[in-house]
Amino acid sequence: MDDAGEIHAFGRSLRRESSVWSRGGEELFSRSSRDEDDEEALRWAALEKLPTYDRARTAVLAMPEGELKEVNVEKLGAQEKHALLQRIAWVGDDHERFLSKFKDRVDRVGIQLPTIEVRYDNLNVEAEAYVGSRGLPTILNTYANVLEGLANALHLTQNKKRKISILHNVSGIIKPHRMTLLLGPPGAGKTSLLLALAGTLPSSLKMSGDIIYNGHTMDEFVPRRSAAYVSQHDLHMAELTVRETVNFSAKCQGIGHRFDLLMELSRREKEENIKPDPEIDIYLKAAATGEQKAEVVTNHILKVLGLDICADTLVGNNMLRGISGGQKKRVTTAEMLVTPGRALFMDEISTGLDSSTTFQIVNSIRQTIHIIGGTAVIALLQPAPETYELFDDIILLSDGQVVYNGPREHVLEFFKSMGFKCPERKGVADFLQEVTSRKDQGQYWINSDETYRYVPVKEFAEAFQSFHVGQAIKSELAVPFDKNGSHPAALKTSQYGASMKELLKANINREVLLMKRNSFVYIFKATQLTIMAIIAMTVFLRINMHHDSVTDGGIYMGALFFGILMIMFNGLAEVGLTIAKLPVFFKQRNLLFFPAWTYTLPSWLIKTPLSLLNVTIWVGITYYGIGFDPNVQRFFRQFLLLFLMNEASSGLFRFIAGLARHQVVSSTLGSFCILIFMLTGGFVLARENVKKWWIWGYWISPLMYAQNALSVNEFLGHSWNKTIPGFKEPLGNLVLKSRGVFPDTKWYWIGAGALLGYVLLFNILYTVCLTFLDRESELTCI
Repeated sequence: MDDAGEIHAFGRSLRRESSVWSRGGEELFSRSSRDEDDEEALRWAALEKLPTYDRARTAVLAMPEGELKEVNVEKLGAQEKHALLQRIAWVGDDHERFLSKFKDRVDRVGIQLPTIEVRYDNLNVEAEAYVGSRGLPTILNTYANVLEGLANALHLTQNKKRKISILHNVSGIIKPHRMTLLLGPPGAGKTSLLLALAGTLPSSLKMSGDIIYNGHTMDEFVPRRSAAYVSQHDLHMAELTVRETVNFSAKCQGIGHRFDLLMELSRREKEENIKPDPEIDIYLKAAATGEQKAEVVTNHILKVLGLDICADTLVGNNMLRGISGGQKKRVTTAEMLVTPGRALFMDEISTGLDSSTTFQIVNSIRQTIHIIGGTAVIALLQPAPETYELFDDIILLSDGQVVYNGPREHVLEFFKSMGFKCPERKGVADFLQEVTSRKDQGQYWINSDETYRYVPVKEFAEAFQSFHVGQAIKSELAVPFDKNGSHPAALKTSQYGASMKELLKANINREVLLMKRNSFVYIFKATQLTIMAIIAMTVFLRINMHHDSVTDGGIYMGALFFGILMIMFNGLAEVGLTIAKLPVFFKQRNLLFFPAWTYTLPSWLIKTPLSLLNVTIWVGITYYGIGFDPNVQRFFRQFLLLFLMNEASSGLFRFIAGLARHQVVSSTLGSFCILIFMLTGGFVLARENVKKWWIWGYWISPLMYAQNALSVNEFLGHSWNKTIPGFKEPLGNLVLKSRGVFPDTKWYWIGAGALLGYVLLFNILYTVCLTFLDRESELTCI
């Protein structure tokens, strides 16, 4: 019997274990008989005979009906997947116990988990900005700034912006296994420091100095994947639920080194004949392999952060009811906790949360950092005393300078040496943020024999360099970190956390989900188009339409022009839908969730069926109702052209939204483009009537190609293939020539090809805009 058959044979011969679940410090379950212990030993003996690759994917799963089943974690059925998620649900309920059991398993086989030490030396961050009245956002200043920026780029004028120092000669060390609290008054530079350390500092800010991860400079690896920055701004897709939001983040950021760790664990345990803890084993296999791996990690993080009670509630926004502000803040944290990055930089994660919830979240992070060996810097504004006590180190910033950076136990000692003492009933965190303030500093002065004078931040910073903690940091920074001591899995060198196929699949699934949630918009658009098609059909009703003169042909051409306009206006809704999602896109793009093309491609292709539906409604109602040429071939040709026109207009408005990145500017540009295309489209003004300095507008107008192709398709048909008195040419040719349209069949295919080219061009330009432009540089001046 082969290995797989032996495993199944053992599975059929086993009875279900009798388990007593607990949430305290007891064993996870106790067995009721010696026979069951023997049977379990036989089961594990069978599993150990498998090759390491298969063993890492095979688990014994207790099904709801009591059957023990050997399953391939990568290929689970719906019932098996549900049973798996139920069995590992305890992980989120007892986070510390899970981490301890996991660490014990790793230590038994001598595996060292990756850690990150972050050093920053003489770090400076500067910004350039206009000051005084020139910095006010007036219309005059906006245009003046644009013109001056162009002149500066051409080296015609000098830059009148002033440099503003945000961080000044900041140095320090952030060690693994330690929690670091970042304190400072508003405007101290906390966010800039976190952005710089996480490698996500905006390009508009200039940075100098050294930031080193495990002895490696930031150009030797990908810092945005090795570290996780949690923003203080809550940007999420309002139409997604909490679970869907976090699950998407988990899919994009991948599993990191979890699979490699699982393979190495399995190999060493097999060599040393060690039986792993069954519950930890099945969790690691579920979180590292199979389609459910993102869902397993998502459920774990949701329980740790207390979001499981609202996991299936929409996130919501100002127009859509959803979760509370505090829950939204926790979703922002959860999005980045699912990352495999070993360093966390978290900015104001307690905003909107009560002190108890903040304590629970920080305590869970503390357990992870202390047990697994991560690195964390968390900025909090006025944390409660019990939350403050959870931290090991303190970084105190003020006016862009480090006032203190070191162990929490020595911070009060430092300020006492400067003549300031924290009152007994005063929270230490509040004291630290007020002691550098000119308004509050005097109340903490303790040298009664000396006259109080205000001690500026610069003097604090200089005194800290002489303090024994500052001296120790300076000495440690002088000795370079040994690169050989860095774990190979600690720093990420790949740009993205998953394959392009997986990222594209995740974006496609999300886009389909968003379309379902926004179904009212698409139903409304289809209904609107249906009403307009009925109106157009009744206005141009076939019983009142004739094919007897050039004037009659002009009326039919007007009906074609009206149809093109309706299809084009139908794509204008893409502006609002695209703009609403851009803030979330830019956040996720900058955090390297996915490349821009995996986001833009689904937003185009997934909506193609909607374009087919809209064109079917219009052509189906108007074609025979108005009385166009009854040839069915020409019916489908008109359908194809209007479909391409719909796709081109949707691509155009998506491109405009991606270029402007602002609702008002995008809507204005979209309306302006429609007016220009209408004027140069060949119907309002025939080609012969367009002035020579505007003829280029005629040749680049998508509406012109659509109008010409539809006109050729209609007027070269059988209904217009007749002569009228005084003319030898067919009536259709006369109608076409009267409007400057070339009476040649090839112009149908020229128009179709041009529209297809515009579809590709506009969507490529949309992708280029989202790839290279930043949200911060919105073209609000247009």
